[in-house]
Amino acid sequence: MFKKIGQKMKDQRGLTLIELLAVVVILGIIAAIAIPSIGGLINNSKKDAHIANAQQMVSGARLAVSAGEATFGTNDTATISLETLIDNGYLEPVDNPSDGEYNEAGSSVTVTKTASGNYTYVATLTNNANGTPGYFVTKNPDNLTRKGVSLKATFTAATGADGTTTKEE
Repeated sequence: MFKKIGQKMKDQRGLTLIELLAVVVILGIIAAIAIPSIGGLINNSKKDAHIANAQQMVSGARLAVSAGEATFGTNDTATISLETLIDNGYLEPVDNPSDGEYNEAGSSVTVTKTASGNYTYVATLTNNANGTPGYFVTKNPDNLTRKGVSLKATFTAATGADGTTTKEE
């Protein structure tokens, strides 16, 4: 019985060239499907991190306003930079998921006091590499989605009087 098993083992042949080619083609198809999906996941993760950073900045600005540290001008608007929020202890230093750092002086939260006494917050995150407005500006960071975030450093946006956000890339 062991002789028959031994002979069977000796008779086994390797894979043919066609079988190897089929395996390589299948692996290529799987890679072609998986690689773009992974790239999309990475970009979505970066956008989610920018959203979380904007929400942190707005939370810090809310604390600064409630503590009376925001100076409102004649148009009932105050701008609080990321640098000020960090220096005054409202935020820990914030990492930019795209390149490591935001421009702390250029990234800010603009707080506007409405006629009803409420506040609106507009968060602006800028890229440290060139200081141009980047990533996004939004009226309400609490409701920001990935569609409102651009990973391009030349992104600018404006919020109209009706609360809509327009953007140019």
